[in-house]
Amino acid sequence: MIEFNDEGFLRVPSQWDVEIATSIAKENDIELSDAHWTVINAARSFYAKTGISPSMRPLIKIVESEDATIANSITLAQLFTPQVTRLVAQIAGLPKPSDCL
Repeated sequence: MIEFNDEGFLRVPSQWDVEIATSIAKENDIELSDAHWTVINAARSFYAKTGISPSMRPLIKIVESEDATIANSITLAQLFTPQVTRLVAQIAGLPKPSDCL
């Protein structure tokens, strides 16, 4: 059984899969596009290398290496709502980023 903490983050990040990501996105009225997946996969890759959920600046930098056209705060907010890093982490199955309140 998949468990989430009180803030909506997976308790066990290794349980993450595409179905969970899609479900979390739908709960937030987001239909995942290729651009969303680019951001999600970049965040997951960053976490795999560092053990840290990316805050906004690192997220923009890592997305830039994948697709510079979406690597800015305005576009990311359009894709994921103004709480970009929080929602990216939730959908990507990562812990809460340090820049989230």
